[in-house]
Formats: sequence, C-alpha cells, structure tokens
Amino acid sequence: MHQSTAANESKYASDDQHQTKFKFCEMSFKILYASSTGHTEYIAEKLNELIPNSKLQDIDNLEDITELKDYKTLICCIPTWNTGADEGRSGTSWDQKFEAIRSTDFSNTSVGIVGLGDSAAFSKYFCDAMEELHSSFSAAGANIIGQVSIEDYIYDDSKSIIDGMFCGLPIDEDNESEKTDDRLRNWAEQILKNQLTRPMR
Repeated sequence: MHQSTAANESKYASDDQHQTKFKFCEMSFKILYASSTGHTEYIAEKLNELIPNSKLQDIDNLEDITELKDYKTLICCIPTWNTGADEGRSGTSWDQKFEAIRSTDFSNTSVGIVGLGDSAAFSKYFCDAMEELHSSFSAAGANIIGQVSIEDYIYDDSKSIIDGMFCGLPIDEDNESEKTDDRLRNWAEQILKNQLTRPMR
C-alpha cells in the first residue's frame, strides 16, 4: 500500500527535523568571555541559552589557547575599556591572549565576535576591542562569521568597522539595553544558520 501524500510529507518533515537536530549535535560551540563589571559575562550567559550545545568559559580559566581547536565554532565576547588605545583595548585578559591566538592554527575554526561598548560616552571608540579579536583570529586563519550592519547604531567612529560592516555584534547595555535581547536573538540565529549551511572540512 502507498502512504498518503500527507503521511509522506510528515515523514520528510520528521526526517528534516532529525537531520537538523543531528547537525546541531555535531556542532560544537565554545562561548568565551572576559568581564570586568559583569556585563560581558551576562551577555555570554544569554548567548549560552540561545545557542544549542554551547559551552561557556571565562578566559581567565583558559590555560592554553590550543584547547580551543577542539571546537568548530568560537563565540568571543569582549568589552572595550582602554578607549583610544592602539592595542590592549579590552582592559581584560583578552589582551594577553592575542599573541597566542595569532600563533595558533585556527584554519578549521569559525569565530563570531560580540563586543560591548558605550556609544554615548565613548562614541569615537565604539566597541573598538572587537577589531583586535578579528585581526588576531584572521591572522590565525579562522573563518570570521557574524558580521553586522552599521545601520542600527548611533556612534561617531569604530575601529571594528571592516569593509563597511561591524566585524561582530556590538552591544550597548549602557544606552540601548532595550535592544539587546533582539540583537542577540537575531545574531544567534544568523550564526546557527551559517554553521548549518557551512560545508564540512
């Protein structure tokens, strides 16, 4: 006997859902953060809730950068404290990790960046520290994902604008906290979609 069209469609939908769940299980996400006031940690925790099968870690507890090569996708959360600085802009442990990142092979790793900044008080240096993560992981051969349009932000300047887009997701908890949940949700969906459609190496 032949199954009905509806039954076949239900079966295919179930198979697609199973394959999607399997792909999520195959993915490995590591969410890394360094935080001075707790804001960056809070954002990292929210992403941990939004991204299935993700693991959360404070980089203060990371002994060796090469441990990160075990993960297909890294989500790196970084604040900007040393505004106007040429380097070491985060004012956190990230500043001591950049050299090690550059000297490690991350060619099989995708990296998404989230930056926290203040677009009012430090409008000329908005989320500048994201660029240091971008340049460090790019030098290490990583695939940078999660670039964001500049259109939804009000600021004067940022080192983190590369090729006309933010090199990651800017978050402004000081002035635009009401936008944070939607920004995180939309960005997490973008990251997951990117990784689901990315060819396996």
